[in-house]
Amino acid sequence: MSAPLKAPMARLDRLLANLGYGSRREVADLVRKGQVVLDGKVLKDAGARTPVTADLPQRMTVAGQPLDPPAPLTILMHKPLGVVCSHREAGRSVYELLPHRWRAREPGLSTIGRLDKETSGLLLITDDGAFLHRVISPRSHVPKVYRATLERPLSGGEGAVFAAGDLMLEGETEPLAPAALEPLGPRQARLTITEGRYHQVRRMFAAVGNHVGALHRERIGGLSLPANLAPGDWRILSAEEQAALFKS
Repeated sequence: MSAPLKAPMARLDRLLANLGYGSRREVADLVRKGQVVLDGKVLKDAGARTPVTADLPQRMTVAGQPLDPPAPLTILMHKPLGVVCSHREAGRSVYELLPHRWRAREPGLSTIGRLDKETSGLLLITDDGAFLHRVISPRSHVPKVYRATLERPLSGGEGAVFAAGDLMLEGETEPLAPAALEPLGPRQARLTITEGRYHQVRRMFAAVGNHVGALHRERIGGLSLPANLAPGDWRILSAEEQAALFKS
């Protein structure tokens, strides 16, 4: 039997600074003021090394509040309409829906793929680079499921076109991988894709002469958007839920 893995150790001031609580000098000031408590005991040494365990947010408080989750952190968000997924795009971003200090976390948070400003639904945000690349890698074949509302009725032939695996989007040199279309009504359809090309779903329907009026992502892999998660709300993803992503 292999020995259990030891928890990584971190200096208290570096740990809290990396979680966005301030510079190391500001964190040291919090410690001096008795604002950092572990297992009911006030910590007095900002340079002390602390085991970074999964249960640390249940054991440590900062200014009377539970410690923010250490890295690696993955968030499931119900992205609302009207917000962008990039730090560089103009307009309100999904990061503004998270606690303000999380913008100073190190490593930083990034969305796993993007939903455009006019697309809502399931969005994952993480600071775990290996997990991010595993989800978006074409080799993982993680399906993404969208519900599209169209401007014109379906003709009936879209499913065969999308499933053929030879649809070429304008300006590209490689055909799309096969995708599955499920009609939900004259102007509604559920589309399952395994790629993440730029505005892919909208461009696919444009290629068959239609236009997407509304788009909502319902599922990634085996993980569905919870029915009780309102637009703009989010929660931390468990390890079990992360594993479910790869079980479609």
